[in-house]
Amino acid sequence: MRRSIITIAVILVAVLAGNAQNVKKARKGIIVVKTDSTVRAMEPYGGCSDDGAAYARAVNEFKRRYSQANVYCMIIPNAVAIYCPDSVSSWTADEQTYINRFYSKLDDDIKGIQLIDTLNNHRDEYIYLRTDHHWAPLGAYYAARTFAQSAEVPFKSLEDYTPQVIRHFVGTMLKFSGEKSLSNYPEDFVYYIPNDVNYEATQIKYYNRTYRKRRRRFTVLTAKPKENVSFFRSYDDGSAAAYSTFMGGDLNTTMVTTDTNNGRRLLILKDSYGNALPPFLFASFEEIHVVDCRYFLGNIITYAKDHQITDVLFANNLIHASTPAISQNYMRYMTQSR
Repeated sequence: MRRSIITIAVILVAVLAGNAQNVKKARKGIIVVKTDSTVRAMEPYGGCSDDGAAYARAVNEFKRRYSQANVYCMIIPNAVAIYCPDSVSSWTADEQTYINRFYSKLDDDIKGIQLIDTLNNHRDEYIYLRTDHHWAPLGAYYAARTFAQSAEVPFKSLEDYTPQVIRHFVGTMLKFSGEKSLSNYPEDFVYYIPNDVNYEATQIKYYNRTYRKRRRRFTVLTAKPKENVSFFRSYDDGSAAAYSTFMGGDLNTTMVTTDTNNGRRLLILKDSYGNALPPFLFASFEEIHVVDCRYFLGNIITYAKDHQITDVLFANNLIHASTPAISQNYMRYMTQSR
């Protein structure tokens, strides 16, 4: 009996040791959490000097200028909000506190989409990438479901999708953090293609054109003609570009038409986190228009009117939403004429 107790104790010590976390701060303050079996790197959140006033002002202004649409604001938590160890919680600002402050500044006719509780309920699933600064497509699925419930549109379960896998993925955090051990723990990038939904995508691709005038050098954002594209792009195992599976990345405005015939047309104003949302909404809207917060030419209010947009979703991760340039871009989109 005594030998059995000792054996059990030894096993428990070994299990606990195997799960022990080694936490350190890498380049740019990135939090790296290691165990014997895995490693995760996370960007810390530094807070927001105006508690989201500028971002909320842009969202509110859009609703005032285009009042006929339902407007939603989805501020997406970063991985640090879900996975930061309690022992180093002082290394990052509390994201839920700031998200609440952002939402408190929205006008009453704008719906804020709260995600942290939803994502925490699924924290043991593959909802954030370990080696990249983005969430995983599965995290976007749960966020899209929460949004669809608020928008009162149909939504397909995950069983209605076919998973695709890009293996041996190591993402942006290897370069950002300088933590070389990340390359020893590659992950599977799993994304989901909807079944039983017909859809077609077109795209306006942007690029930076550089020219000289009077010995000065200028760079101008330029648009290529609209073209038919595949919404999903293929990447080989081991590709660091796996997250660009969706639309080929950020440098475009993408329009998706589906066979969902319900009169609802969605405009997503987003950063790269928002790229993973549209596939889960093909069965929810008959059109989805995706505009990046850094790359757009034209007037966004005119664009919404021309395409008879019924629903608008601002979808930015909290770090980006706290960046003044993003709010400034949205305000500029509402006034620029080209």
